[in-house]
Amino acid sequence: MLEQFPIYLINLDRSQDRLAAAKSQLDEVGLTFERIPAFDGRQMVLDWRFPDYDEKAAMAHMGRSLRSGEIACYLSHLACARKLVESGAPFGVVLEDDMRLVPGAAQLLRDLIAWAENEGGQEWDLINLGANKHKIYTPVRAFAAAGRCHMLTRAHYFPMTTHGLLWSRTGARAFIDQHDQVFLPVDNYFRHWLTRTDRGLALWPAIVETTGAGTEIFTGKRSAEGRRPLYGLIRQRRLMTEKWIAWRNKRRLVSNAMWESP
Repeated sequence: MLEQFPIYLINLDRSQDRLAAAKSQLDEVGLTFERIPAFDGRQMVLDWRFPDYDEKAAMAHMGRSLRSGEIACYLSHLACARKLVESGAPFGVVLEDDMRLVPGAAQLLRDLIAWAENEGGQEWDLINLGANKHKIYTPVRAFAAAGRCHMLTRAHYFPMTTHGLLWSRTGARAFIDQHDQVFLPVDNYFRHWLTRTDRGLALWPAIVETTGAGTEIFTGKRSAEGRRPLYGLIRQRRLMTEKWIAWRNKRRLVSNAMWESP
């Protein structure tokens, strides 16, 4: 098993208190990390016209413009994926600085890595470690941590959280290679992508929670400004489409398992 896998912590230069809190937690459980300077939404709001953002596609998929902080968060995660690929490591963890580890999280991370090296194969790209909701899934394997059972699942409907992620290098490279322009917030993008490929996994219950402080990469509040007149219908269409794809993938997986069983 890898003695130490890369851990990347996304942190704004101005968020020193969060960096100190995250470092304290990781030091306590013997995990070293590399700080990845986050893109700052407050700086990006000064200039919306940068080449990585596709306003037309955002309106088509989300029914609204993206906020500068959403674009910044996406680019921060893309930077982490690039770091992992450049490192040559087979797996890597990405954490946001408002994360909180549950008891046993460090050992469970090591157990997950060992599983991935020996049994897990290459049938996944990304594991969500911090899912706060879990819908439309198929159990894969149970893990124990601090007297609690955590189920690793095939997350057909990939959870909408990004504060704790475990990448395979194959998955990180796929994320980089598919990136053209930003048209969805990063959590929406991961659901959009991994629900269609069915190569996303998740741990339930989560082993990485949030402090509840919320991200500082974002700027401004959600409002109706920048929304298309049919925003609600566009949102419902997106959700229903992704749920339909997730159910289809789940049925296909169950059907294949039935045919393969003796």
